[in-house]
Amino acid sequence: MSHALKLCAIAAGVLTLFATPSMAAETGGIWFSGAIGAGVVILGAGIGMGKLGAAAVESMARQPEVASSIQTAMLIVAAMLEGATLLALIVCIMRGDSFPTH
Repeated sequence: MSHALKLCAIAAGVLTLFATPSMAAETGGIWFSGAIGAGVVILGAGIGMGKLGAAAVESMARQPEVASSIQTAMLIVAAMLEGATLLALIVCIMRGDSFPTH
Protein backbone atom coordinates (compact mmCIF):
# COMPACT_ATOMS: atom_id res chain seq x y z
CA MET A 1 0.00 0.00 0.00
CA SER A 2 1.38 3.42 -0.89
CA HIS A 3 2.37 5.94 1.73
CA ALA A 4 -0.31 8.45 0.67
CA LEU A 5 -3.06 5.84 0.89
CA LYS A 6 -1.94 4.83 4.38
CA LEU A 7 -1.92 8.48 5.43
CA CYS A 8 -5.44 9.02 4.07
CA ALA A 9 -6.69 5.91 5.88
CA ILE A 10 -5.19 7.08 9.17
CA ALA A 11 -6.65 10.59 8.71
CA ALA A 12 -10.11 9.14 8.00
CA GLY A 13 -9.87 6.93 11.09
CA VAL A 14 -8.83 9.80 13.35
CA LEU A 15 -11.56 12.03 11.91
CA THR A 16 -14.17 9.34 12.53
CA LEU A 17 -12.87 8.71 16.04
CA PHE A 18 -13.06 12.35 17.08
CA ALA A 19 -16.27 13.18 15.22
CA THR A 20 -18.40 10.36 16.62
CA PRO A 21 -19.03 11.83 20.11
CA SER A 22 -19.88 15.29 18.82
CA MET A 23 -22.17 13.95 16.09
CA ALA A 24 -23.99 11.75 18.63
CA ALA A 25 -24.88 14.74 20.82
CA GLU A 26 -28.49 15.85 20.79
CA THR A 27 -27.65 19.52 20.31
CA GLY A 28 -24.55 21.44 19.39
CA GLY A 29 -23.12 18.80 17.10
CA ILE A 30 -20.43 19.66 14.63
CA TRP A 31 -21.54 19.67 11.00
CA PHE A 32 -18.49 19.79 8.81
CA SER A 33 -19.61 18.11 5.59
CA GLY A 34 -18.89 21.32 3.70
CA ALA A 35 -15.34 21.41 5.07
CA ILE A 36 -14.68 17.82 4.06
CA GLY A 37 -16.13 18.46 0.61
CA ALA A 38 -14.04 21.61 0.20
CA GLY A 39 -10.92 19.69 1.19
CA VAL A 40 -11.65 16.98 -1.35
CA VAL A 41 -12.28 19.60 -4.04
CA ILE A 42 -8.99 21.37 -3.33
CA LEU A 43 -7.11 18.07 -3.22
CA GLY A 44 -8.56 17.01 -6.57
CA ALA A 45 -7.84 20.38 -8.16
CA GLY A 46 -4.27 20.31 -6.89
CA ILE A 47 -3.67 16.85 -8.28
CA GLY A 48 -5.26 17.83 -11.59
CA MET A 49 -3.18 21.00 -11.88
CA GLY A 50 -0.01 19.09 -11.07
CA LYS A 51 -0.69 16.48 -13.75
CA LEU A 52 -1.63 19.19 -16.25
CA GLY A 53 1.57 21.12 -15.62
CA ALA A 54 3.74 18.01 -15.73
CA ALA A 55 2.24 16.85 -19.02
CA ALA A 56 2.56 20.32 -20.57
CA VAL A 57 6.21 20.74 -19.55
CA GLU A 58 7.05 17.23 -20.75
CA SER A 59 5.42 17.83 -24.14
CA MET A 60 7.17 21.21 -24.46
CA ALA A 61 10.48 19.51 -23.77
CA ARG A 62 9.80 16.90 -26.46
CA GLN A 63 8.64 19.40 -29.08
CA PRO A 64 9.95 22.91 -28.34
CA GLU A 65 8.66 24.28 -31.65
CA VAL A 66 5.01 23.95 -30.52
CA ALA A 67 5.60 25.18 -26.96
CA SER A 68 3.52 28.34 -27.40
CA SER A 69 0.40 26.46 -28.54
CA ILE A 70 0.83 23.89 -25.74
CA GLN A 71 1.18 26.69 -23.21
CA THR A 72 -1.96 28.40 -24.51
CA ALA A 73 -3.98 25.19 -24.33
CA MET A 74 -2.63 24.50 -20.83
CA LEU A 75 -3.67 27.94 -19.60
CA ILE A 76 -7.18 27.56 -21.03
CA VAL A 77 -7.63 24.15 -19.36
CA ALA A 78 -6.17 25.48 -16.09
CA ALA A 79 -8.63 28.38 -16.10
CA MET A 80 -11.56 26.01 -16.67
CA LEU A 81 -10.30 23.78 -13.86
CA GLU A 82 -10.08 26.75 -11.51
CA GLY A 83 -13.62 27.80 -12.42
CA ALA A 84 -14.98 24.33 -11.72
CA THR A 85 -13.06 24.24 -8.45
CA LEU A 86 -14.47 27.57 -7.36
CA LEU A 87 -18.01 26.47 -8.21
CA ALA A 88 -17.55 23.23 -6.26
CA LEU A 89 -16.17 25.15 -3.27
CA ILE A 90 -19.15 27.49 -3.27
CA VAL A 91 -21.54 24.52 -3.36
CA CYS A 92 -19.66 22.81 -0.51
CA ILE A 93 -19.70 25.92 1.64
CA MET A 94 -23.39 26.56 1.01
CA ARG A 95 -24.36 22.94 1.72
CA GLY A 96 -22.07 22.70 4.75
CA ASP A 97 -23.64 25.62 6.57
CA SER A 98 -27.10 24.12 6.81
CA PHE A 99 -27.56 22.98 10.39
CA PRO A 100 -30.39 20.54 11.05
CA THR A 101 -33.19 21.76 13.29
CA HIS A 102 -34.64 19.41 15.89
